[in-house]
Amino acid sequence: MDGNNFYVSCERVFNPSLEGKPVVVLSNNDGCIISRSNEAKALGLKMGEPVFKRKDFIAKNNVSVFSSNYTLYGDMSNRMMMTLKTFAPDIEVYSIDEAFLNLSGIQVDFNEYAHRIRNTIFKNTGLPVGVGFGQTKTLAKIANKIGKKQNGVFIIDTPRIQDWALRNTAIEEVWGIGRQYAILLMKNNIKTAYDFTQLDTQWIRKNMTVVGQRIKEELAGVSCIPLETMAPAKKNIATTRAFGQKISDINLIAEAVANHAVRCAEKLRQQHSVANYLNVFIHTDPFSEHETYVSRNLTLTLPQASNSNQALIQAALQGLRQIYQPGLKYKKTGIIVSGITPDNFVQGNLFEGSDFRKKELTSLTDHINQRYGRDKLKLAVQGSGKEWHLKQEKLSPRYTTRWTELLKVKA
Repeated sequence: MDGNNFYVSCERVFNPSLEGKPVVVLSNNDGCIISRSNEAKALGLKMGEPVFKRKDFIAKNNVSVFSSNYTLYGDMSNRMMMTLKTFAPDIEVYSIDEAFLNLSGIQVDFNEYAHRIRNTIFKNTGLPVGVGFGQTKTLAKIANKIGKKQNGVFIIDTPRIQDWALRNTAIEEVWGIGRQYAILLMKNNIKTAYDFTQLDTQWIRKNMTVVGQRIKEELAGVSCIPLETMAPAKKNIATTRAFGQKISDINLIAEAVANHAVRCAEKLRQQHSVANYLNVFIHTDPFSEHETYVSRNLTLTLPQASNSNQALIQAALQGLRQIYQPGLKYKKTGIIVSGITPDNFVQGNLFEGSDFRKKELTSLTDHINQRYGRDKLKLAVQGSGKEWHLKQEKLSPRYTTRWTELLKVKA
């Protein structure tokens, strides 16, 4: 199951006047196009295209433009996935708008079931989705892509249909075939998914390792990629953001760095992990025609593996002070934590003392913020963020998560 132009669809749920019109959603800081309606695609607007380059074209063609509203999109995704979980005992949430269902043992008319899934999700959320059925996850992805070009549903359930689907799927559209592999395969006259299934397995293993072999077997209907019903713990966690405007004041940059460190700490706690290392980076504008591009970073070893806000902020600010160069106008900063291990056993540090009080304070902070909203309780160094926050000039209301931004209906 895959959402159709998901971010755009979320905006249309609460603004029906956008139906049938070209709409795009922009990336962080209103930089590039990351979601397009079918009408915007038809106009020739490209995914990842910098919006400033098409400003006149967008205005001339009356394209509606929105800043990324991840709070809204995340909540709408949760509602969609909760609905989906009523249709199968096992479900893997693959991304914000995509999921796999395991229907083994469920005796149903798949065509009727697919339409019931689509209709129920649309009734509960207003979001249009596509549904594809196949013996494997890779075949299901192909079926979904074909279905979106038809009535939203496609089922690969016979050898004849499977053969047709593979012959009509370009090799670069196969799940798991990245850009470099696609170039390699096309050089060897492998243009479709069907062509790939005819390749010698030894050649695939030599040139594409075991990953390529799994793709071949999946295309043949042999399941090699199981459902991951539990999200795996991340090995690295990053929080990075571009500034709404260029900043040279280290105090303002420190506010952003502190907030990024807190976001990383929150993500660590959510997966019950701690980090051993923290990397902090800053850089100037890489696209500036008048300023020299400068990028600096530093990795620090934490005295004791931790997921507390205070410990990560302390390390992040220490690193920032070492890499900061006065006089430069910085465009972006970020934090990456690594060396992640479970939090149920943490090696102590003789010179650091107990982390117990930090854990108590962090637990209290989490409880209050979960109840009253993000950063209602925070450390002073996190500041207000007014000077460095993302530029979101075309942000729609967070209709489903803020009382003050509820949709108003006039009768």
